[in-house]
Order: sequence, then C-alpha cells, then structure tokens
Amino acid sequence: MVLFTFPVLLLAWAIRQRSGLVFVFDQWAVTDATGTTRAWDLASVAVFVQAVFHPFVVYVAATLMVIYAGLGQGLRSRALWAFTTMMVGWAIGAAAKQVVHRLRPVLPDPLTRLGGYSFPSGHALNITVATTALLFLFWPVLSPASRRLAVAGAVVLITIVGLDRIFLGVHFPSDVVAGYVLGFGITFSSWIAFVGPAAGISLSSSSARR
Repeated sequence: MVLFTFPVLLLAWAIRQRSGLVFVFDQWAVTDATGTTRAWDLASVAVFVQAVFHPFVVYVAATLMVIYAGLGQGLRSRALWAFTTMMVGWAIGAAAKQVVHRLRPVLPDPLTRLGGYSFPSGHALNITVATTALLFLFWPVLSPASRRLAVAGAVVLITIVGLDRIFLGVHFPSDVVAGYVLGFGITFSSWIAFVGPAAGISLSSSSARR
C-alpha cells in the first residue's frame, strides 16, 4: 500500500504548493474540459453519470452482487473480503479529503455545484475499488472469455467516471488520478494481505492431494 500511497502524497504536496506543472495543468484542463462540455451541450449527460455512479449507488449495486456471489456461487469468504474492502475504501477516501482539504475547481460559470473537498475524487476512488474488488471476487467462476470482457468493461467504466468528473468541472485531473491510484492500491493490498496467501495455500494443498 505504501507503493500506491507515495505518488498520491507527492500529488497532494504539489497541490498544496499551488505552483508547478500539476497546478497549472489542473487549472487548464478543467477550464478546457468544461468548455467542451458546454459547447457540445453535454452537461445533462455528465450530471446523469455523476448521479448513477455516486458512491452510495455504486456500493448498493456492488453489495447485491456480493450477496449473490456469497449465497449463489458459494464464494462466502471472498464475498466477505470484497464487502469489507469496499467499505474500508469508502472510508479511506472520505478521510483523505479531510486531510488534504483541497477546494473544488472554482469556475466563473459552473455546470453544477457540489460541496465537500476535491482530493481525491470520491467517484474515481470508489468506482475503482468496487470494480476491482468485484473482479477479484468473481474471477474463479468466470470463463477466460468472460474474464477478458469483465476487465475491459471495468476499464471502460472507470475511465468514463473519471473523465466525467473533469468534464463536469467538479474535480481536477490530479484528483481523479489520485482516486484511481488509491482505489487500486486499496483493493490490491487488501487482496495480497487477506486472500492471496490463503488462496495460494489452498491451491498448493489441492495440488499436493492430487
């Protein structure tokens, strides 16, 4: 988790300095992106994506999938791991916002208005945690073709949500990148710590019996 946290801390430090390439690029990107959204009249679409992929909505849907995996597919221990990881990820994202205290982009003519802090993007972090946790959860019961499709779908979904935050003007690119990095780091670290070693032992034991 340290490997994933370090670049996020560097981003946070650069943001707090309010200077340098990160700060300049963030400001330019949000201004340009919101201009594109307004020019193509996509504000209503962006707001719809924001609502559909709100962390609460995402986790309600993800929890239903976790219940199905545990009860319908017999993946009880993995389901418990996935649910716990998602809830911990949600809490870490909320806590990180309070630590960095970065204000949201200030635009002369905002497309929408949101409260709270900006870094990291909660939408980006939580969609990353949810999709990657569900991928790890369902991986054993997916066929090779289904696995490729699931990974591609997760990448597309994560990308759409992240871009939506920037084109709606409610997050800077660095907020989204930090959300991605932290989200993947939370899932990956949790998997290695709590499921990966146990799965490896189980696989070794099965091989030995055969």
